[in-house]
Amino acid sequence: MQEILNAISSGASGDDIAGLAIPESYRAAFVRRDETGMWDGVASEEKDPRKSLHVDEVATPELAPDEVYVAVMASAINFNTVWTSIFEPLPTFGFLDRLARESVWGARHSRDEHIVGSDGAGVVVGVGSAVRNWKPGDKVTIHCNHVDDQDPSAHNDSMLASNQRIWGFETNFGGLADLTVVKANQLMPKPTHLTWEESACNALCNSTAYRMIVSQHAAGMKQGDAVLVWGATGGIGGYATQYVLNGGGTPVGVVSSPERAALLNAMGCEHTIDRKAAGYAFWADEHTQDEKEWRRLGKDIRGLIGRDPDIVFEHPGRSTMGASVFVTARGGKIVTCAATSGYMIEYDNRHLWMKLKSIVSSHFANYREAWEANRLVCEGKVQPLLSRVHPLTEVGDAALAVHRNEVEGKVGVLCLAPTEGLGIDDPELREKVGEDKITLFRRQGA
Repeated sequence: MQEILNAISSGASGDDIAGLAIPESYRAAFVRRDETGMWDGVASEEKDPRKSLHVDEVATPELAPDEVYVAVMASAINFNTVWTSIFEPLPTFGFLDRLARESVWGARHSRDEHIVGSDGAGVVVGVGSAVRNWKPGDKVTIHCNHVDDQDPSAHNDSMLASNQRIWGFETNFGGLADLTVVKANQLMPKPTHLTWEESACNALCNSTAYRMIVSQHAAGMKQGDAVLVWGATGGIGGYATQYVLNGGGTPVGVVSSPERAALLNAMGCEHTIDRKAAGYAFWADEHTQDEKEWRRLGKDIRGLIGRDPDIVFEHPGRSTMGASVFVTARGGKIVTCAATSGYMIEYDNRHLWMKLKSIVSSHFANYREAWEANRLVCEGKVQPLLSRVHPLTEVGDAALAVHRNEVEGKVGVLCLAPTEGLGIDDPELREKVGEDKITLFRRQGA
C-alpha cells in the first residue's frame, strides 16, 4: 500500500497506477465473529466501540468482473458502523452469510471478520473485466448502495431491489480501510475543491437526505414548504437543512444546545428549537406518551413560523415519532429513515388518518439520486459537514463519539492519506465557494 500511496502522492498517471501490484493484504477496521457475544447483558449506552473495533491486516479479496479496487484515502463514521460495533440490533455476520449463499462472488464476504465503513473517497487502482466507465487513476467518492443489476427488481428504483444492501454494513470490505472492493456502479466523481476527508464524509448522509427531502420517492419538497428537521446539525439533519434552504423551503431545526442552534443560524436556518431547553417529555413513562407535550411542541413551531410543518424529517424513531405525526400539517408528510432512539414506534393513528397525513419510508438513495446529491457537492452548492478527523488507528474513538452524540455533522477518518488537507485539485473553486462555508462544522468542532 505504501507503493500505491507514493504513486498517488506523486501524481502518477493512470497507466502507472494500473501497473502497480495489488497487495495480498491491507490494513482495515473490523469486528470479529467470535466476539459477537461480548456485550451480552451490557446496556446499549455502556457499550464501547473501542473494545470491539480492531485495526489490523486482512486478506485482499479477489476482484469480480463488475468491481473495482479503490485505495481509500479517507472514510467517515456513520451510525451503522456504531450498530455493527455494538452488535445491535443483531450481529452483522448474518448479513454476510446470507450474501455468501447467493453466488461464488458473494461467498467472499463470509469471513470471521467484518470490515466496516459505508463512506469513502480515494483512487481507483484496479478494475474488473466488465468495468467500462472507470479506470485506474480516477479520483472517486463511493456511495453505499450495493445492488445486483441482473435482478429485474433493481430496474425501477434500485432501493426496491430484492438484493439491495448497504456496503460495509450488509456487505464486507467496507471503507474504513486502506483498500476496498466495490461495484463499479457505486463510484462517483470526487469533488475537486475538497480534501480527501471532506470528500469522504458526504455520500451516505447527503444522499439519504437528498432522497428524503428532494426526491419524488419521498417528500418531494416544493418551494415554500415548511420542514421540521430533527437533529438538524447531525449527520443527515445537517444535509437536510441545506436541501430545505436550497429548495426555497423554511426549515425549523431541532437541536439540543444553544451552540447547535447558533451553528444552524450560521448555516442560514433562522428558526430553531432547543429541545433540551424546552424540556419536552414526549413519554410520561416507558409505556405512555403525553399528548400535552406534543401540543406544546406544535405551539412552539407555530410561534416561530405561524403554521404547522408540511414535512417532518424524522429519524430519531421511538422517542419522537408520536410528536412528529401530531405536529405535521393536514395532508403533510412524515418522512422517516433509521431510528436511532428505537425501532418500535408508537403514534396516535387518529392524528394521521383523520387529517390525511402520510408516513413515507425512505432508505439511502438509488444511484441517480446519489449521483445528483454528489453533483451538488461538486458544484459547491452543498457543503460537507466534517467536524473532526481521526486516524484509522483511532476508529474506535471516532465511533464512540458518534455513539455518544458528542459531535456535530460527520466524523472523518484518515485511511491511506497521511495527513489532513490533501486532495484539493481546484483551489479556485474552493475560494469561490468560500473556506468559511466549507469548514463551518470543522471550526465548530475544533
